[in-house]
Amino acid sequence: MLYEVMHEIQNSCGNNQKRDMTFTEVETDSPEQVVRQMLGNQIIDEITSETDKDGQLTFYVSCSGLRHRFFFSEA
Repeated sequence: MLYEVMHEIQNSCGNNQKRDMTFTEVETDSPEQVVRQMLGNQIIDEITSETDKDGQLTFYVSCSGLRHRFFFSEA
């Protein structure tokens, strides 16, 4: 399946509302595997996911002291 993926790294610094975001398209049958590949060798402390009523799949990841969100929408 072809997905549009938005990867957001949440900034934990006080008074800094900027977030790092990247967008990409991927074709995969395993979105979780894509998340793990995009994080590379970082140690994942926790990973959870949910699918909303519109079918968007969201992964919430905590690793290396940072919080990440990955949004997968069908392209």
